[in-house]
Amino acid sequence: MNQRRVAITGLGLVSPYGGDLPDFFARLLAGESAVRFLHTDDVPRPLRIPFVSCPGFSAETTLGRALAGTMDRFAQLGTAAAFSAWEDAGLTRGQFPENRDNWGVAWGTALGGTLAYEKGYRELWQNGRERVSPLSVILGMNNAANAHISIQLGLGGVSMSHTVACASSAIAIGEAFRRVRSGEAPVMLTGGSDAPQAYGVARAWEALRVMASGDEQTSPQACRPFSADRTGLVLAEGGAALVLEDWAHAVARGARIHGELVGYGTSCDHSHLVRPEAAGQVRALNAALADGGLAPADIDYVNAHGTATAEGDPVEVAALRAVFGERASRLPISATKSMHGHQLGAAGAIEAIVTVLALRDQAIPPTAHLATLDPACIGVDHVRSVRRDQPLRAALSNSFAFGGSNAVLAFRAPA
Repeated sequence: MNQRRVAITGLGLVSPYGGDLPDFFARLLAGESAVRFLHTDDVPRPLRIPFVSCPGFSAETTLGRALAGTMDRFAQLGTAAAFSAWEDAGLTRGQFPENRDNWGVAWGTALGGTLAYEKGYRELWQNGRERVSPLSVILGMNNAANAHISIQLGLGGVSMSHTVACASSAIAIGEAFRRVRSGEAPVMLTGGSDAPQAYGVARAWEALRVMASGDEQTSPQACRPFSADRTGLVLAEGGAALVLEDWAHAVARGARIHGELVGYGTSCDHSHLVRPEAAGQVRALNAALADGGLAPADIDYVNAHGTATAEGDPVEVAALRAVFGERASRLPISATKSMHGHQLGAAGAIEAIVTVLALRDQAIPPTAHLATLDPACIGVDHVRSVRRDQPLRAALSNSFAFGGSNAVLAFRAPA
């Protein structure tokens, strides 16, 4: 099969810092946390948790009141990120100068329109209403984001949503990559979005005892991947998108190329619903390297899944040691969730963007707040607290999910 090179020509997100994409990456490089203390008046018990929101994002301002009104928060975040990536790629929204019948969308979300469903449940069971909004189904459906994106951008090819817990958007990106590389689509818009601030969702994660603790003063440092004193993950809302394009198509239209997606590996631990297994992650890492024609010696950075859980962090490090062997001790890794939190189904897309920007700008953002390393996480080169500037040729972005679903994306710096 004649495989095409896949260029990354558009990047877009709704930033947890409230600014644009350059501002987002600059703040990560500076080690600045976007985590804040969330306190609500929800009943029966108010929420008091560290959380990452997207301040300053107005769906009505960004999308228009009519369009925003037909979307749940996750679809609003996703569509806004997609529009941003589309414009970054130099593509038009309002007119279609080129036939787009085989251009497509692959989107990831772990939760879909949970806020819309929760609102309906409250109306029925808490407020005693007999009916819910007639928009409830279309607001809540998991494919709402990719459907809106396809309609607004006139994309007539595949439009699919992937729901694979925290690996959702990484798998969406990988499947979009395969379609462009095979020649099925010259352009794919891909990414993910989630909005996990629904009361019931937050309480469910709290019940798992994996969420970080914090208050008004300590919340910015609440997420501490690989740290001996970590207390758990921090939930976050967000949306992120990438435009993947046939390299020749991108060059022909004079597009700016941020980087190249070269490999994708996926696997299943097939052992436990919530307990990760190094062997499964090793299979995904090796598959991504082989798919990209890369050797372990070619990788200069790994953006770790790094959720700051006692169960997950050591397993990920063990998998990296198994794949990279003696070189693992010189392999720079960092977990940027320490600053932008865990966007669940959108995390893989946000971290893919971080990895692309690290390669493009030759700068590695740190794992923030990592003072005392967990002895179970030694054996790799943790980039702690301070950015690192060094030559970067290729990098991996890891996404490992409940259910044992693993996805690894391999990128090269722009040629």
